[in-house]
Amino acid sequence: MTSTEITPEEKEQLEELYAGFAAAHMTPLWTQIGDLMPSSPRPAAVPALWRWSTLLPLAERAGELVPVGRGGERRAIALANPGLPGTPYATPTLWAAIQYLGPREEAPAHRHTQTAFRFVVDGEGVWTNVEGDPVAMRRGDLLLTPGMHFHEHHNTTDHPMAWLDGLDIPLVRQLDGGFFEFGPDELGTRETPVTSRNERLWGHPGLTPVGAPATPASPLKAYRWEHTDAALRAQLELEQEGQPGVVEPGHAVVRFTNPATAGDCLATIRCEMHRLRPGAHTATTRTAGSSVWQVFEGTGSVSVGDETYDVADGDVFAVPSWAPLTIRTDAGLDAFRFSDEPVFEALGLTRTSLEDASREDAQA
Repeated sequence: MTSTEITPEEKEQLEELYAGFAAAHMTPLWTQIGDLMPSSPRPAAVPALWRWSTLLPLAERAGELVPVGRGGERRAIALANPGLPGTPYATPTLWAAIQYLGPREEAPAHRHTQTAFRFVVDGEGVWTNVEGDPVAMRRGDLLLTPGMHFHEHHNTTDHPMAWLDGLDIPLVRQLDGGFFEFGPDELGTRETPVTSRNERLWGHPGLTPVGAPATPASPLKAYRWEHTDAALRAQLELEQEGQPGVVEPGHAVVRFTNPATAGDCLATIRCEMHRLRPGAHTATTRTAGSSVWQVFEGTGSVSVGDETYDVADGDVFAVPSWAPLTIRTDAGLDAFRFSDEPVFEALGLTRTSLEDASREDAQA
C-alpha cells in the first residue's frame, strides 16, 4: 500500500492480514526494514569507560569476600556496557573482565569453546597452565587460551594480582556454539619455568619449527612485553630517521599474530598494542565492528562518538561499531586493543572510514 488514505474496509482487511501474520509467527519486511537494513550500523552498545581506580578496589574487595573454586570457577568481574542492559558484555561480541587472584590462590582447570586471552597491566607471580604447559604472567604480557584448551591459574606469591580477561563469549552465545568442561580439581603442574615450552619452540622471530605438530590455534601462548616494547620503540625511532613503519605520524602499532600462519593470534579476536609519542594524535576513524582498549601506560584524551574521556594507566574503554574514535596525548600513551575484526573479515563485512581523509576504504 503506497497511499496513506485507505477505506474502512481496507483497514479491516489489513488488520486481519497482520493478525494472520502474528498468529503464524511472521513479520512483514516493510515494517522492519529500517532496523534490519540501516544505512549504517546502529549499535545498541554505547561508548563506555571503566576507570582502573574504580575497578581495582572492587576486585580487591571481591578477593576478600568471594572464594575461587568450583561453582564460580574464576573471580572475574565483567565490564557491562550501559547500552546492553541485562548482559555482562562490553560490546555485542566482546567480553572484558577484571580477574583477581589472591596470594597463593589457585583457580582450577576447565576448558570451553570460547576463545580467551589475558593482558597484564601490572604485577607478576601468577602462572597459567595451558594444556599442562606452565606460562608465566608478567607486566605487559599477552597470554592466550584458545578454545577448548584446558587452563588453570595459580599465584605463587604472597601478593594478589589482577589482569584483563578478554573473550568472545557474546559471539559464541549468539551462535549457540558454547561447550564447557571441568578439568581436574588439583593443579596439573606446579612448575614455574621462566620460559614455557611453547615459547621455547615457537618464540623465535621469523623461525618456524619444521618438526612441530600442526595445531588449529596459535601454538605460541605468550607474547612478552620486552618484544612488544622493542618493536614499538623501533617504529618510532625509524620514523625519526625518515623511514616507513608507523601507521600515521607519531603512532606505532603492532599486531599479535599466529607464528604458524601469520594470521591473527586468535581466530575471533584481534589483539594489538598501540603507542603514541608525546604530542601525537590519531586520525578520526570509524570501523565496522567493535573494540575494547586498555591504557597500559601514559595519559591521554579519547573521543568516542559524542563522549570524551581523560584516561590513564589501567583505564578501559569500549568503542561500538562505526563510532568515530580519536586519541590524543601530550605525555605519550601505550594502549592494548582487542576487537572482533577477524570475524568481520571472515564474513566480508570489513569497512573503515578515515573521516578527515574525505574518503572511505571498504573491503567486500
